[in-house]
Amino acid sequence: TPCSKKEHSYPLEKINVSTLSIEVNNSSFNDFIQKLNPEVVIYDRFMMEEQFGWRVQDYCPKAITLLNTEDLHSLRRKRKSAVSGKPSSKNDELELRELASIYRCDLSLIISKFEIEYLKEKGVYEDLLFYLPFMEDVPNQKNILKYEERAHMVTVGSFLHDPNVDGIRYLKDNVWPLIRKKLPDVEMHIYGSYPTSKIEQLTNLTEGFIIKGWADDVKNVMSKARVCLSPLRFGAGLKGKFIDAMRTGTPSVTTQIGSEGMPQGDNWPGFISDSPNELANKAVLLYSKKEIWREKQSIGIRVLSTEFSKEENQQKFKEKLFSLKAGLAKHRSKNIIGKMLRLNNLRSTKFMSKWIEEKNRRT
Repeated sequence: TPCSKKEHSYPLEKINVSTLSIEVNNSSFNDFIQKLNPEVVIYDRFMMEEQFGWRVQDYCPKAITLLNTEDLHSLRRKRKSAVSGKPSSKNDELELRELASIYRCDLSLIISKFEIEYLKEKGVYEDLLFYLPFMEDVPNQKNILKYEERAHMVTVGSFLHDPNVDGIRYLKDNVWPLIRKKLPDVEMHIYGSYPTSKIEQLTNLTEGFIIKGWADDVKNVMSKARVCLSPLRFGAGLKGKFIDAMRTGTPSVTTQIGSEGMPQGDNWPGFISDSPNELANKAVLLYSKKEIWREKQSIGIRVLSTEFSKEENQQKFKEKLFSLKAGLAKHRSKNIIGKMLRLNNLRSTKFMSKWIEEKNRRT
C-alpha cells in the first residue's frame, strides 16, 4: 500500500495478512510485482487501479485483476452535491474515471445490489460485476443483551467521512430535539475516529447529545444501546454501522440512503424514513415498545443469516474466481471497451506516472 499506517489502521497481521509499503510513480513496484507473480491482484478502489493497473498489466498479464469498489465514489459525490445544492462537473469526470477502471479490470466487487443495477443502467457489462456484500457469521443470541439491559441511542462512523458528519449535524438540528421532547432522559452517543474540534463542540450535555469519539470496541458500545439512529442524507454502498447493529441485536432507524442495498420495508430491522418527524417518532416507538423492539431485532438476525451469510457468499466468490481463471482469455476477449482502454495510446495514467517518475529522478 502507498498509504501510511495510521493510529486506527486495522492490524492486518492479526489475520495473517502481510503488508508492504510501496511508492507511487516509482518503477521499484515493477520488480516487486514481477517477483511476486500473483495469480490475483485486488485494487482497493479505482484510484489504486489507476496508479498500478498498467504496471500489473505489463509485468503480470496473466494475473486476474479485481477492483474492490468499496462503494461507488462518484455516486456518493453526486448525492453530496445534490444535498448541498452545488452540482459540479467534476462529478462527471470522477464517474468516467471510475467506470474506466471497472472496464479495465477483469471483475469488480460490488457491495450493494442497488449499485449493480446502477452500473448496468450505465451500460457496464454484467459479466464484469460481482455482488459481494459483507460476509457475516450468525451471532449467538445467548450473548446478545436484552431490551431491559440497554439504554440510550447510538451511531458510529469515521468523522473523516462526509456522509457521517452531515448525518450527525442533521440529526442534532432536525431529529434529536423532537426525540428529547418525548424521551427527556435518553442520550444520543456518537462514536467515531478523528473527531475535529468543530465536531466535538456539537456535544451538549443538557440536550443529551454527546460526541464520544473513538470506540475501542464498536461491538461493545453498539450492544449496550437500545437503538442505532443514523439519518444519512447521502452516501453509497452498504453502511457498516447497520451491519454492526445487526451483529449486536440493535434495531436501527435510518433513511432510504442509509438502508440502500439492504432488505427494505418489513424486512428492515427497524424503521426507514426521510422525514425528521417520522424518524423521531419511529425512534421513540422502537425505544419504548419492547415487543416491537424484539420483533425488529429478530429481523436483523435473520437478515445476517440470509443476505449476508459468510458461508454462502464465500462459496459463490470462490466459484466465480475458479470460473474466471479457467476462462480468462475468453472473458477478456468479450470486454471490448476494456481492451480499448488498455491500449497504449489511451493509457494516460501510465504516461503521466512515468513522467512524474522521471521528474522526481532528476530533482
